[in-house]
Amino acid sequence: MTPEQHYRALESMYQAAPINRFFPPEMVIEEGKSEIKINIKPEYFHSAGATHGSVIFKILDDAAFFAANSLEQEVFVLTTSFTTYLTRPISEGTLRVEGHVVNKNKSQFIAEAVAYNDENKEVGRGNGIFVRGKFKLVDAMGYSSEK
Repeated sequence: MTPEQHYRALESMYQAAPINRFFPPEMVIEEGKSEIKINIKPEYFHSAGATHGSVIFKILDDAAFFAANSLEQEVFVLTTSFTTYLTRPISEGTLRVEGHVVNKNKSQFIAEAVAYNDENKEVGRGNGIFVRGKFKLVDAMGYSSEK
């Protein structure tokens, strides 16, 4: 599989994940990078009328995860730790998150992600450590370069 086919297969896998039926995200993956967009909906709000931090955490982790997995073609990577900073509330528009790998070695990947609102203002950021798991990507739901 070429790197481009791998990126498209990861995008397909992300769309196939049952949780993403709730969020309907758009994702684009490149080498060591990913970008995810979701439209903010009232269903994501906490009682004060803004998007719950768990939604922002999910998209930050996803962006960093897929940036890391773009560099690993055999197995699903696993998040071992992820630190999140919520910097601004968001209650409308599109949440756009950019993830990228900042370091990799034989045993782990370190990746960061930053979330932005429609005005390109930071909403949150996070960084995590990801390791190679044992679950083969070819066995993952939706992992296919055929769209």
